[in-house]
Amino acid sequence: MITDPIADMLTRLRNANARRFSTVQIPASRFKEAVAALLVREGWIEKSELIKPENDHAYLLLTLKYSADQPVIRGLTRISKSGQRIYMNQAELRKQLSNRMETIVVSTSEGLMSGSDAKKAQLGGEVLFKIW
Repeated sequence: MITDPIADMLTRLRNANARRFSTVQIPASRFKEAVAALLVREGWIEKSELIKPENDHAYLLLTLKYSADQPVIRGLTRISKSGQRIYMNQAELRKQLSNRMETIVVSTSEGLMSGSDAKKAQLGGEVLFKIW
């Protein structure tokens, strides 16, 4: 049983990236699909595909992105954890978005979005993780 599915997803991505795998399988959920779609939209992974085998559980097949044989993802950090939720308003998000080479993923009242999109929409929310 997984207690923190987002941390599990990030760990699988981090491990596959370290081993230079081209793809990684992650147990599927709608929330993980939304995270994967955001990572594709922001350019951190190549593509995300939902696979539904007939007699088994659905999973996401994420294709990792490389540039000149180097992984595009250099690091992942979980910010808000199950034991300590981290929330930021729009002013605090502006301070965190000083580095353009990283993306902060925020769960807002309008759905899951990057920190820069949340800043444009003038929204705050739970800061899930940071990717660079």
